[in-house]
Amino acid sequence: MHADQLLPFIAETFDQMPFNRLLGLKVTRFDEQQAEVRFDWANQLVGNPVQQILHGGVIASVLDVVGGLMAVSSALSRLGDIADAELAEKLGKMSTIDIRTDYLRPGRGQQFIATAQVIRTGNKVCVCRMELHNEQGIHIALGTGTYLVG
Repeated sequence: MHADQLLPFIAETFDQMPFNRLLGLKVTRFDEQQAEVRFDWANQLVGNPVQQILHGGVIASVLDVVGGLMAVSSALSRLGDIADAELAEKLGKMSTIDIRTDYLRPGRGQQFIATAQVIRTGNKVCVCRMELHNEQGIHIALGTGTYLVG
């Protein structure tokens, strides 16, 4: 696969992952500078039925997804052309090593936007900073993720 085809292919793959579909995630930006994932409010994502706010596990999961997506971009940006089998093998080895989530405000809103940027990347490990905002720009959570990429 040619390098300019990799990012659209990866974004489409993330959109089709069963867990991401369950959460309603859609990749809306994916390049070498930033990854962005959006999802809409849904009753099945509620963690506190009295307050009607997102479940903390949903927030952490979304931050992990967008951080992992950014880490994949970072790793693949150093590749040239790659065979499909080699790409599948490389992607199969990438995983989350550690993630920290800081909950800043209750998860209220109609749409949520998660973004990620690379803090530092190397041959084996990538560290990303992730944020979750609602459609009004209210900062709900932030995270730091460490990902195995090599």
